[in-house]
Amino acid sequence: MINSRLAVSVHILALIATHPDQALSSEYIAGSVNTNPVVIRRLTGLLRQAGLLQTVAGKTGATLTKDPAGITLLMIYRAVEPKETLFSMHEQPNPACPVGRNIQSTLDETFVRAQRALEAELEAETLSDILHRLATAR
Repeated sequence: MINSRLAVSVHILALIATHPDQALSSEYIAGSVNTNPVVIRRLTGLLRQAGLLQTVAGKTGATLTKDPAGITLLMIYRAVEPKETLFSMHEQPNPACPVGRNIQSTLDETFVRAQRALEAELEAETLSDILHRLATAR
């Protein structure tokens, strides 16, 4: 199963965007996400390092550094996901087996296309799009 870092990070940014005049604590955000505040602080740190959030040392809360329309889901994905590709091959297939010897080169092109498709979809969606859909869902 793919981890939930991207979804939780979008949740964090959406909460901050919908409460621009409030200093939301990691405990508050964790209550909305239904997770531990440590998870929120870790992801908030990654979002800050990527330039999507601004925090002040010793002060509760964070603010977006860009308008939600200028934050794509791909930017968020790249901020919080490991730098490896989405798909990886199992290690050391048997080179004596015709399938084992050729499986990586056979799947490489498919995996690259799938990664590109995911990234194109995430690039097309902004935090503003998410906020708009959240507002209509209420």
